[in-house]
Amino acid sequence: ASFAREMPQRGNIGFLSQSGALCTAVLDYASAKHIGFSKFISFGNKADISEIDLLFYLAKDEETKVILMYLEEVSDGQALMDAAREVIETSGKPILIIKSGRTDEGASAAASHTGSLTGADEVCDAGFEQAGIIRCDNIEEMFNRARAFAYQPPPESEKVAIITNAGGPGVLTTDAAISTGLKLAKFSEETTAVLKKALPATANINNPVDVIGEAPSDRYLGAIPAAFVDPDVAGVFVILTPQSMTDIDTIAADVARIAEGQSKPIYTSFMGEKDVASGIDILQRHNIPHYILPESMCDSYQAVYHFNKNVKDKVHHLPELDNIQADQGRKLMDKAQANGRSYIPEVETIEVLEAYGLPVPQGKLATTADEAVQIAEKIGYPVVMKVVSDDIIHKSDVKGVELNLGSASEVKEAWDRIHSNVKASMPDAKVAGLYVIKMIKGAEEIILGIKRDPSFGPVLLFGMGGIFVEVFKDVSFGVAPLSREEAMQMLEETKAYKILKGTRGKSPRDMESIVDALLRLGQLAMDFPEIEELDINPLFVLDKGKGCVLGDARMILSTTE
Repeated sequence: ASFAREMPQRGNIGFLSQSGALCTAVLDYASAKHIGFSKFISFGNKADISEIDLLFYLAKDEETKVILMYLEEVSDGQALMDAAREVIETSGKPILIIKSGRTDEGASAAASHTGSLTGADEVCDAGFEQAGIIRCDNIEEMFNRARAFAYQPPPESEKVAIITNAGGPGVLTTDAAISTGLKLAKFSEETTAVLKKALPATANINNPVDVIGEAPSDRYLGAIPAAFVDPDVAGVFVILTPQSMTDIDTIAADVARIAEGQSKPIYTSFMGEKDVASGIDILQRHNIPHYILPESMCDSYQAVYHFNKNVKDKVHHLPELDNIQADQGRKLMDKAQANGRSYIPEVETIEVLEAYGLPVPQGKLATTADEAVQIAEKIGYPVVMKVVSDDIIHKSDVKGVELNLGSASEVKEAWDRIHSNVKASMPDAKVAGLYVIKMIKGAEEIILGIKRDPSFGPVLLFGMGGIFVEVFKDVSFGVAPLSREEAMQMLEETKAYKILKGTRGKSPRDMESIVDALLRLGQLAMDFPEIEELDINPLFVLDKGKGCVLGDARMILSTTE
């Protein structure tokens, strides 16, 4: 049953949609481009059958090669991730999703850096990427990629050959390829000799190959097979501009004929509109992917290559973590919640983190100036002192932090200053004392965090730390629980990664200790669903092999009526 004006063509693309109205538009779009479907399903409000059920159905459907989905909401992100992983692992079928709708982060988000940085859309991106789902921004992008998956063999490498009848489009395609992460193949001497013989002296026989503007079909017939045979070429891009002597339809038919039975993919871009329309129609009728823009062609190639190289055979292995005292963590959490508090300050948060094996700083809570001096002299100067209060979330905003204190007199003076500053800024704040800890020097500062998403559950954050984290927003996200590889990928997704690796004379930092901290945070978040938000900012990362140390931490818990 359908409101569509006509039945779709048969094919190997399975399409699922939460919007029935969108389905009719998609069918019209697909009909014009001769895109066929194995199954076409609108599941609306999901009264009984969900996207999870349909994913497993299409995974077993022999007619379906690639799965497309339009979602307006993700009701159970963890279940969707688990289903996608299983479908991809067992069937090898790619899953492409458009997810619409952007929700507010909520009024409580400003209570922590993690909360203010973590929006619903960033979480969705992270969850989809971890599960191997390819997220698309619009219908055109989705079908550009889907045709590459459905109609052509996957490329074995990122090396492509570009064949064009115009220098400018060849350069544009080269730029698009390089910026997308692809590479230009280097032709062998045998390939160069074949091209030299098949093309006029004015042609460029290096990659990108320029067969020259008038380009009769025999030039493409000479160049394309030579590129296919070259051992360094994993895929072929054919570009055509409609010049007065160009036999567009014949070239399109030749491309389709050459592509038959090839083990390497061929993508096309016949540039223009009116003059190339009949040629594009020939290509699409023969399931040759066609792209209006070279950027779309390169993006689609990269999507297929990345999926088959990095996603399809990836197994989600969760590491075993030692030195986790879950019972102790439970006792500490119960104590923190005893008075119905939602904000848990630094000292108590660090105690919980210590129970989960995270490296805590040397230090202790002081309730008098003399006690602060005793703690400082025991752990050794220089020290840091910070105000501890249930009423103060951002200590630096009330000048409640003093750094690099090197003597007893400096500690006592700082004690008076902090109390005076807090009194002036927040006269009603109840101060429990000052936290005295060992000053860490020469370390890199990063931020780690937990934020609980209503659909995906606990989400982890990583980025450069300090007071400017919300300004630069160089952060990445991961949905717990993480594998070790996923935790490392969170680091690699940020600009901070280059700094941590060591740059401009700086020594490399201990990234393995960051990965370990992320894994432990993930386990903590899974064990204690009452944690709404948690910040570690900063985490001091020492040189490679020397670990890391918590600098500051705070936690926000959900409260029950």
